[in-house]
Amino acid sequence: MKVLGLMSGTSADGVDAALTEITGRGHTLRVTLLDFQAVPYSSHLRKTILRTAEKGTVPDVCRLHAVLGEFFAKAALKTIAHAGLLPEEVDLIGSHGQTIHHCPQPVYEPGLGMIRSTLQIGDPSIIAERTGITTVFDFRARDLAAGGEGAPLTPYIHSLVFRHSSRSRLVINLGGIANVTLLPPGGDLARIQAFDTGPCNMLLDGLAGSLSNGKYSMDRGGKLALRGNVNANLSKMLLAHPFIKRPPPKPTGREEFGSRYIQRIRRMAQRRNLASEDLLATACHFIAQTIASANRWLSEDPQEVVVGGGGVFNHALMAELKNVFQPTPVFPMEHVGSHSKAFEAEAFAVLAYQTAHGICANVPSVTGARHSVILGSLVPGKKKRT
Repeated sequence: MKVLGLMSGTSADGVDAALTEITGRGHTLRVTLLDFQAVPYSSHLRKTILRTAEKGTVPDVCRLHAVLGEFFAKAALKTIAHAGLLPEEVDLIGSHGQTIHHCPQPVYEPGLGMIRSTLQIGDPSIIAERTGITTVFDFRARDLAAGGEGAPLTPYIHSLVFRHSSRSRLVINLGGIANVTLLPPGGDLARIQAFDTGPCNMLLDGLAGSLSNGKYSMDRGGKLALRGNVNANLSKMLLAHPFIKRPPPKPTGREEFGSRYIQRIRRMAQRRNLASEDLLATACHFIAQTIASANRWLSEDPQEVVVGGGGVFNHALMAELKNVFQPTPVFPMEHVGSHSKAFEAEAFAVLAYQTAHGICANVPSVTGARHSVILGSLVPGKKKRT
């Protein structure tokens, strides 16, 4: 099947669209990337998403659900056209949507018991209507219904793509939030460990925007951070955050590390008269330390470290990671035949493919679910002519 994966992460910088060709059944698949497009949000739309995620009203969320449905559909059609294909040649779309709120910690509701919840928006009915392609969406909800935390979901695909017959690998995703997946030799799904480690690009991009009064959305390439010096005292204070010491499963997001968290760090830096370069350098050091601290919960030390996500292109952050993991080799996904930037969008193409084939694709040992489940809901596309 030709399957298009659509993903917008917690950094909310745009939609990643990965067109793939997938063959195989069960847990043995071959995934080939046919095309990839990163379609950025306008500055206005990004600000709207971030504002809505933190303090939006019900009408705000309702309207943005439709707006993002249109945006995701345009990103899908753009990618299909760029690949030289017609929409009717694509079998399926897997859309993660945009997370607006994720509440995996159960809260008691009288008469109903403990309730977990999550909300990803970007109306799949609009995507299916505009493209004519059957669209799978809402991947996290079924895992929560089964008692899990709905995240992370990518460890399943990490296993399919990066498992090694004789070496253990730690896969790190440097997205808005950083997360790790330990793949034991052979990649046995029941032995995988994975969890979020803390803020990543969400923090770096938020600081870059705040420090520049909105002029920059990121420290591109980590150029500013490379010129700065790490403030060890501030880094130590940041590492005292309760989330860092919390045992997995422990998904997190903008609810915990959003604008209020970034504003608090700015105030801490101002009290120390830190230059912008020093604050960004300290943030990179802090992120690497939070990832390295994951070792306390891992069953074994990794023999290789594979890194993906947008943070791969931040040279200051990558230097910090190589330092904390030495002498273990650290390399980007490209070194093992994958794509750092496209991987998460590819992952939702794979999850949609498994949903269409009735294959369970959560990892209960990772999410805490009571059992394996088929992920996602489905909106049919237009009937294809035979």
